[in-house]
Amino acid sequence: MDFSKTALGIELGSTRIKAVLIDENHAPVAQGSFDWENRLENGIWTYHLDDVWTGLQAAFRALRNDVKARCGAALESVGAIGISAMMHGYLPFDKNGKQLAEFRTWRNTTTAEAAKMLSLFFEFNIPQRWSIAHLYQAMLNGEPHTKEIAFLTTLAGYVHWKLTGKKVLGVGDASGMFPVDGTNYSETMLSKCDEIFAKFNAPPKLRDILPVVLSAGDDAGTLTEEGALLLSPDGAFKAGIPLCPPEGDAGTGMTATNSIAERTGNVSAGTSIFAMLVLEKPLSKRYEEIDMVTTPTGKPVAMVHCNNCTGDLDGWTRLFGEAAALFGAQVEKSALYDALYNKTLEGDADCGGLLNYNYFSGEPITGLKTGRPLFMREPDAKFNLANFMRCQIFSALATLRLGMDILLNENVKITALRGHGGLYKTEGVGQKITAAAL
Repeated sequence: MDFSKTALGIELGSTRIKAVLIDENHAPVAQGSFDWENRLENGIWTYHLDDVWTGLQAAFRALRNDVKARCGAALESVGAIGISAMMHGYLPFDKNGKQLAEFRTWRNTTTAEAAKMLSLFFEFNIPQRWSIAHLYQAMLNGEPHTKEIAFLTTLAGYVHWKLTGKKVLGVGDASGMFPVDGTNYSETMLSKCDEIFAKFNAPPKLRDILPVVLSAGDDAGTLTEEGALLLSPDGAFKAGIPLCPPEGDAGTGMTATNSIAERTGNVSAGTSIFAMLVLEKPLSKRYEEIDMVTTPTGKPVAMVHCNNCTGDLDGWTRLFGEAAALFGAQVEKSALYDALYNKTLEGDADCGGLLNYNYFSGEPITGLKTGRPLFMREPDAKFNLANFMRCQIFSALATLRLGMDILLNENVKITALRGHGGLYKTEGVGQKITAAAL
């Protein structure tokens, strides 16, 4: 096989790091993955950066083993590489590349004060997840590390930087750090931000610490010798491979579902859930529930992002797996999910009167600061497995509906909505319930 015509995609998702190799016809050739989970440490949802490289190397090693098994050849090079990862969050570094604070992920709801102040100041919605909200909150909290920041980036931007030496970011991911105007950061808002930061005597001008913004197709550097060793410490993978601009998982979701044109949209449903609708025209006003971001080519997108989706659902599924094990039944994970998800189709339309709040973590759209999963029922509710699982899946979609109602009231036109992510792995179930919920 001619590996010079292949492309390697690596994505660092909330629960898995995935490496996928495709050929020139975009057909999958091989893949590898590594499971990981965020940690709640000192009230902060985070991942350790050491785990980034442990997981990335494990996923890449599994990919190379899969290539060897399928193609009978060692993978020493590819035609191109792309990095994507969870959007938003906070990864600050000093001038020597030292990490200054724990990686604060999209899941945190600790920046309400900063997000509200910035939204009012900019007259533009700044969600709690965005990097600028995390930075300003750290300033408001008097965190001393803010005076030392020389580079602020996202997870995808960090990995790309270490592989190429380039401090760049795709416009879609960049639009979750700071508001963009077309294909670059808004100059007007950057100037306003500098006014705010001047009062804190830190950090330097914001434009000097943010990644350079690139669009899909732009040159984003090549894999360095050091970067090749980070991917494959055995030295068997070659440097010099070109990389595309690093993007957020929202951008790769739009691309993977062919939802980058106006009137198209997608729903990504995993640990979090979000809908992305490509707009024909701006919304009439600012909404706290709606993020304004972009496609990888800079088209405006309305994003409804909910911090919670399958986290609570996964917990209950594991519990049922433990119960089955008590009777000697060792059920494969995918079979367990398929059985429980399909059971939902036997449930009552109203879930038998059962009610669930799936807030494993805080939820900005409904104003919940910290996670409080809660299941409730009246004594005369129809409490059976079908209704219980149906209730769980509907609750995973309920908060998304609140944001989607706003867009429907704005008369946002949409001709196609495609779903992807863990909720849709069991054929037909997630799709039907999403269609019903929306």
